[in-house]
Amino acid sequence: MVHHYSMYINGQFVDSQSGRTTSSTCPADGKTIATFPMADATDVDLAVKAAERAFRHNYWSQSHSAQDRAEILHNIAKGIRNDIERLAKIEVMDSGKTMTDVSTVDMHWAADCFEYYAGLTTQIYGEVLPVPGDVLDFTLREPLGVCAAIVAWNYPIMFAAWKIAPALATGNTIIFKPALLTSLSALELAGIIHRSGAPDGVVNIVTGSGSEIGEALCHHPGISKIAFTGSTETGRKVMRMAASTVKKVSLELGGKSPHIIFDDIEKLDNAVGAALLGIFFNAGQTCIAGSRLYVQERIYEDFKSELLRRTRLIPVGNGMDDDVRMGSIISEDQMNLILQYIESGKREGAKLLAGGRRLTQGELSRGFYIAPTIFECEHDDYTIVREEIFGPVLCLMKFSSEDEVIQRANHSPYGLAAGVWTSNIKRGLRLAKQLNAGQVWINQYLMISNFAPHGGFKQSGYGKDLSKYAIDQFTQLKNVYVELCDEESYITTFE
Repeated sequence: MVHHYSMYINGQFVDSQSGRTTSSTCPADGKTIATFPMADATDVDLAVKAAERAFRHNYWSQSHSAQDRAEILHNIAKGIRNDIERLAKIEVMDSGKTMTDVSTVDMHWAADCFEYYAGLTTQIYGEVLPVPGDVLDFTLREPLGVCAAIVAWNYPIMFAAWKIAPALATGNTIIFKPALLTSLSALELAGIIHRSGAPDGVVNIVTGSGSEIGEALCHHPGISKIAFTGSTETGRKVMRMAASTVKKVSLELGGKSPHIIFDDIEKLDNAVGAALLGIFFNAGQTCIAGSRLYVQERIYEDFKSELLRRTRLIPVGNGMDDDVRMGSIISEDQMNLILQYIESGKREGAKLLAGGRRLTQGELSRGFYIAPTIFECEHDDYTIVREEIFGPVLCLMKFSSEDEVIQRANHSPYGLAAGVWTSNIKRGLRLAKQLNAGQVWINQYLMISNFAPHGGFKQSGYGKDLSKYAIDQFTQLKNVYVELCDEESYITTFE
């Protein structure tokens, strides 16, 4: 029997006012997993009113101390940890990811995120300012009010944690809109939040079409901030819509990240492993994927040979199989888009070295699978080098000098992440300063920590997720000036 989920509004599990529903289909085998509501603007308005009541009338940010909020965040983290295997299985069926990745990485990172912000709740404060004169001048860091979060489908439980945890830590209330294709883990999280002690209306989760619900959230006058994770194209639309009420906006958008390998590396195997992880983790459906791989010419052939050998060994299949290391693509539409990019690479003259096709043997024919794909590219003008593919497609390129690779790496409208491999730490730090990216790894790739900020430059967005810097995205700064001098001041001249 297919399970039916409800949304979570004002502490209640409810269906949409219209009664409309949709279903979740497993991209690994095409089976229907569950049904859930399709909300519209009416449901959004109910969620906003519930969040407003929780914030303004129930005084969530004032009557609940930082310690109270910390306890709730700890309870959410504990709820995730106590149910990791079941939650991971639901996430894998809903997204096509692998059980290994979700159960050992995603779920733990999500729980860690709630715990991290629980620890920050008592560290959110302003400062005294050295204003001249006999005055006391200080700042207060205050919550924004009702926030909304709209996220992509590639890391469902992690994105929920990244948005909900800092919003609650700072005393805001929130409406969370998961991606239509991967809504189930957020709806499971609603049950954990319900049992955590969070007051009614503090967290609301609405599901449905991104265009319909997203537009309602962006235009709603009761919402103070939009936190968005998704494509650059959709991010532009969010900015335009949020401008109608001058909402605060933070955007974590697309990327076409360069991964640079210098010929002085000590262990070629480690760099090859990082290159494979950087592009084939989560079937390449990662905004920070190292999709442009630049290898210095002296080691290029050796590196290419080992890269291809190990690529052909990657087990692709249903993510519920413990031996699988790369799962399915999220949907048929996304799979077809990736295949179109692959065809454009062939058509424009890039040399296909591995993969480049849909996998249909045996049970794979029931899902959406693409073989790990590598193109050898002579220059940076191919469509597959310039545009974000969001799939398991790597562009392998040769470079000669440091100056050349910096120029090529920066020649992109994106600036989300970059990786540099070198045994020369001075060179690594030089590149870290010169690469136009919000996050640069040296002798590593794809490592994200709750303690470190995550976010991009240029058309990869602005604002930061994670770390103490995310607090800035969910608070506003107020200045308070107190006159301490009893003597007459310039004010008397206006009497």
